Amino acid sequence: MAHELTKKLSGDFEKSNDNTRPSVHITKRGYEVTRDPCLNKGMAFSLEERKQMGIHGLLPPCFITQEVQLLRVLKNYEMKKDDLDRYVFLMGLQEQSEKLFYRVIMSDIERFMPIIYTPTVGLACQQYGLIFRRPRGLYISIHDSGHIASILQNWPENNVKAVCVTDGERILGLGDLGCHGMGIPVGKLALYTACGGFSPQKCLPVMLDVGTDNETLLQDPLYIGNRHKRVRGQEYDDLLDEFMKAVSDRYGLQCLIQFEDFANLNAFRLLVKYRDIYCTFNDDIQGTAAVAVAGLLAALRITGGKMCDHKIVFQGAGEAAMGIAVLITLAMEKEGLLKEDSLKKIWMVDSKGLIVKGRDHLTHEKEMFAHEHAQMANLEDVVHELKPTVLIGVAAVPGAFTENIIRDMASFNQQPIIFALSNPTSKAECTAEQCYTFTEGRGIFASGSPFDPVTLPDGRTLYPGQGNNAYIFPGVGLGVTACGIPHITEDIFLTAAEALADQVTETDLSEGRLYPPLSSIREVSLELAVKVIEYAYKCNIATGHPEPSDKAAYVHSLVFSTDYDDYVHTVDSECWPADSITLQACKL
Repeated sequence: MAHELTKKLSGDFEKSNDNTRPSVHITKRGYEVTRDPCLNKGMAFSLEERKQMGIHGLLPPCFITQEVQLLRVLKNYEMKKDDLDRYVFLMGLQEQSEKLFYRVIMSDIERFMPIIYTPTVGLACQQYGLIFRRPRGLYISIHDSGHIASILQNWPENNVKAVCVTDGERILGLGDLGCHGMGIPVGKLALYTACGGFSPQKCLPVMLDVGTDNETLLQDPLYIGNRHKRVRGQEYDDLLDEFMKAVSDRYGLQCLIQFEDFANLNAFRLLVKYRDIYCTFNDDIQGTAAVAVAGLLAALRITGGKMCDHKIVFQGAGEAAMGIAVLITLAMEKEGLLKEDSLKKIWMVDSKGLIVKGRDHLTHEKEMFAHEHAQMANLEDVVHELKPTVLIGVAAVPGAFTENIIRDMASFNQQPIIFALSNPTSKAECTAEQCYTFTEGRGIFASGSPFDPVTLPDGRTLYPGQGNNAYIFPGVGLGVTACGIPHITEDIFLTAAEALADQVTETDLSEGRLYPPLSSIREVSLELAVKVIEYAYKCNIATGHPEPSDKAAYVHSLVFSTDYDDYVHTVDSECWPADSITLQACKL
């Protein structure tokens, strides 16, 4: 295996070491260089670099290439006993050498994404106090109100393009994890780089610690956050207002701020409050919507017909369900259906049953999808009564799609579309195997977390599509920041969904995939970025000028490289003592 990897990687490494690469000038020197993950190359530092930067003797005398380092990492990775150990190992690598970390992740994205992102990141968040080593990102407490601008000045990077922020109240389907939710923005931004090509130095993960209502965490001596109940109301809102302004003041109004894993009530209202003021979006609402709609658009190539031909039932009526539903209605309107008619195609079931007109305590969002119908408390009865063509689960109720429900869907649909999108895997509404088995191989399936391929009795092997938000947010983020879109509209996410669906091949569909293979996600993200940029200039919402004539080339020019840089200094070492050499600022 090691020999095969060496052969596979050596060609790329030779290309990365051509002499046409410009050298990078840095300010740090000595021991500090080897402890900076942005600069550290380990034993790949050349002899000249070691001498110039005062690190000669701080490393073993051997010189090795990045590909050998990669092989060493993979061998160590294979020795780890479980996924949580693998997560800790990879996060430790990220703290040592970012370029090597991303080289590892991108060497087999399909293998490593489930470790640094869902489902393992959910377990990591639950155990965050135990596995905590070094802080990563920025922690802003509710007790820092009035001082957020000065705290942002403590972050060492001056050119941040993307911020991912959470308050930890609704981590995946796991609930309130408070400050331990920091694993989510850290993981999301790692995918911004691995999938979307963002420079990691231009990404900032942020935890807004306003407390937690999780009693287990409050009693846990290893908990790393504020030990009090969540602060809500005006004090909470003031913190958010101050945070949004402070970020935009320091990094500009075109700095993208991605909201992640806020509770339903805050998620909706904060999106409405800020979307027309700042460059912001909520991935749980809009990113999930785009990836789900992309899966439906791909499924239409199997079933035939249009989006407006379908009747959709949601199990769940939270932020993910609402985001998907709104984007579906936009897609139907684009096909020519009136908005009021598109709304009638969508039904929702929450913890109290079917959402219908006249039911008590409906939020504004739920009112949109409340229809005239008798109240029904049971999802199984709803499916049998309404006979939907599409069933989407986003409520994190494991096993909600029972055998009876799946068989019922197959009884009145030749090819039922069943999306079990809740994360992590333990919260999925059904497994891929259950869907394919109970529909006799006719079901069209997608999930939020990965499932293994399923071999049917007739010998066919189907590869379940993973409706992973990572197909959307890195590409959208890259496109938005590349052309300076000031406000992110729903149409941008519909554009991204259409672009993603277009990249699903006929071969993918025949194998049961509704999304491109994860191994191609970097290419997918760059294509999405190009489509977003094209849309932005066509609709006159881009602020970056002049407009790039070759948008694909422009996007590729922005992409972060995992190749090690060559470091030099800018003074004559013969004129200055070695211990007083001044090195110029790092290129970022």
